[in-house]
Amino acid sequence: MWLILTLIVFFSARWISQKLRNPLMNPLLISLVVIIPCLIYFNVPFDTYYEGNQWINYLLQPAVVALAYPLYEQLPQIRSNWRIIMLSCIVGSAMSMFTTTLIASYLKADLSLVASLLGKSVTTPIAMEISSHLGGEPSIAAILVMLAGLFGAICAYPIYELLNITHPIAKGLTMGTVSHALGTATCAEKDGQDAAFSSLALVLSGVITSIISPVFFALAIWLAA
Repeated sequence: MWLILTLIVFFSARWISQKLRNPLMNPLLISLVVIIPCLIYFNVPFDTYYEGNQWINYLLQPAVVALAYPLYEQLPQIRSNWRIIMLSCIVGSAMSMFTTTLIASYLKADLSLVASLLGKSVTTPIAMEISSHLGGEPSIAAILVMLAGLFGAICAYPIYELLNITHPIAKGLTMGTVSHALGTATCAEKDGQDAAFSSLALVLSGVITSIISPVFFALAIWLAA
């Protein structure tokens, strides 16, 4: 039942998104707005809903692997631009965690919340593992990842248009570094080249964030002292 509801809501939301062509009409955002109130109204536990949608979860892994195809198509450009790609991912990941640490410390956030915040711009499994390793709350990390992804999926392309950013490397790297898989999915709907570089940035940023997040958590501890 819940699998059928999820599919109906998502494909309806996608149809609405394609018709209206408005960034706010993101299929995932529409689906959340519809499904969450339904679960609350019928008092359905998340575990029950999750179990009913196991087939969708099984398809997530091959869907992520499928993102490697546009990446393969752009191998010549990746080889010729590997320096700027690496620099962008390193700087983007570091700045994301640095600004998060400064803002959270300024607002006197608890260190467990800081630990949950540091991985907000990488994919959910990596963010949850980072949060758990640093003493944060993985469930909070998962919610923050979703919010970061939604923000990028909704706002990134309007920002690109506003700032006249047209190069696929610039668009793809920024989206993948900040908005992980949700942003990459949006890129895939817009342009194959954008999606390729976003997929690459998604992977690189996940590795980089995993390596250097303890440094920024140590900075947060120092600022809180």
